[in-house]
Amino acid sequence: MHSTSGPPPHRRRRSLAGRLFAVQVVIVAAVVAGGAVLAYLFTAQRAEDAALRQATAVALAVADTPTVREAAAGPDPSAVLQPYAERVRTDTGVDFVTVMDPDGIRWTHPDPARIGLPFLGHTDRARAGRTQHETYTGTLGPSVRVVTPVLDGEQHVVALVSAGITVDSITARLRAPLLALTGVAAAALALGATASYLLAARLRRHTHGMDAEQLAHLYDYHQATLHSVREGLVLLDREHRVLLCNDAARELLQLDDETDGLTVRQLSLPGSLTRALESGDPVRDEVHLTAERVVLLNTSPVGPGLGSVVTLRDHTELQGLTGELDNVRGIAAALDAQAHEAANRLHAVVSLIELGRHREAVEFATAELALAQRLTDQVVGAVAEPVLAALLLGKAAQAAERGVDLALTADSRIDDGVLPDRLTPRDLVTLLGNLLDNAMDAAIENAAHAAPAVAVTARTEDGHLLLRVADTGPGVDPAAAADVFRRGWTTKQHGRGLGLALVAQTARRNGGEVRIDRQDGPGAVLTVRLPLQRTGTDPAP
Repeated sequence: MHSTSGPPPHRRRRSLAGRLFAVQVVIVAAVVAGGAVLAYLFTAQRAEDAALRQATAVALAVADTPTVREAAAGPDPSAVLQPYAERVRTDTGVDFVTVMDPDGIRWTHPDPARIGLPFLGHTDRARAGRTQHETYTGTLGPSVRVVTPVLDGEQHVVALVSAGITVDSITARLRAPLLALTGVAAAALALGATASYLLAARLRRHTHGMDAEQLAHLYDYHQATLHSVREGLVLLDREHRVLLCNDAARELLQLDDETDGLTVRQLSLPGSLTRALESGDPVRDEVHLTAERVVLLNTSPVGPGLGSVVTLRDHTELQGLTGELDNVRGIAAALDAQAHEAANRLHAVVSLIELGRHREAVEFATAELALAQRLTDQVVGAVAEPVLAALLLGKAAQAAERGVDLALTADSRIDDGVLPDRLTPRDLVTLLGNLLDNAMDAAIENAAHAAPAVAVTARTEDGHLLLRVADTGPGVDPAAAADVFRRGWTTKQHGRGLGLALVAQTARRNGGEVRIDRQDGPGAVLTVRLPLQRTGTDPAP
């Protein structure tokens, strides 16, 4: 027989706000109850002390009355003292005033039937001439009572006077304060519960009704996401201070671990990146260069005047691939132009053969082949590094197509296997490709004043790789020399000012430098020096 009972129903967990509300109500109730008990005890003690003081005052006043001393010496003290004691009791509000002889036999009592009977209570100290008080259960029930002696002219005890207030009377006196205290306690409990409910309701809205365990899981997921996401994430407040910075952002911006609370200016970021973060305007896919990386910046404001969310993506590899693609496109365009020229030359050769000018056809064809072969032999013979050799040949074809004379200097020489593995082909293409593109553009720009020409030097010396490119362009204004390698600097009408900035960044990343040298003729000379052996101060690749 199969059981039909299913799993127990899922018990709905109380939200964090609900738990806090319950805890707060319990705390408020405990505080109010404790305060009420303490207030009651304090009030009861004060009421008992007041009753004792009242009884003491009445007893002392009666004992000092001449009427009492005279009646105590008379033949029938009860006849004189009973009406007097009752009048005093009524006027003073005590529950009994009892006058007795030194042995404790009553002369007066609120109940006349008890006159002549022994006083119930202790009178030892009073018979010794001192006032005493106690709480004792007598004929009227438990009472706070005072017993004091009546002294004659020679200070002998001739009678005793006792005045007291019953515990029931004291309790009756506490009824009104107790009711008021109960009302105050109830009001305090209601007010505390209401405040706790409102606070819990607000907390419930802020926590979306989640309990403590769910909030803890959410925090764990939040931390795991921040540390695992590959995009850099930075949260800034309205004062441009860092509220949050994940691991990817610290790596991209090369920041220390302690960044929370620092302003953007205190992070020592490049100027363009600092200005973009402080502007507060939305930014979409804006390229910025740090010391070693190309980052893609996006910013988005968080509500009116609350700050902004900044995301960063590593654009270094993509920018390198883009540079390689641009070089490949340039080489492809140059090869296409060469193919077009080769077709024209082939038509010329065929036409010469058809005209019977065989010798002229052979001379024309071999002259073109010899020119191309000499350039290839020069590059391959001097530069054994295949990436650099291929790049130089492709740029030579591109330069020829653009009408620029690109030449390799005679002192160029790089043997195969000399360059370290950490100097990647992509970095070589970024360095020399951007230098050549910049030089060719400058040479063409100044073609009206000098024949466009570019001279390339590639060699190793003193443990360094030296890449030098000289052009016949307009040169670099000495006043702008410090800004040449800054992102955005360009002399072109539609340039982005990124090529030379990437050259400087790649050189720094490989522990080298790039500088502008002087030359005797027109144009500019840019030189890159990279160490072949890593030093302790070189940055990591």
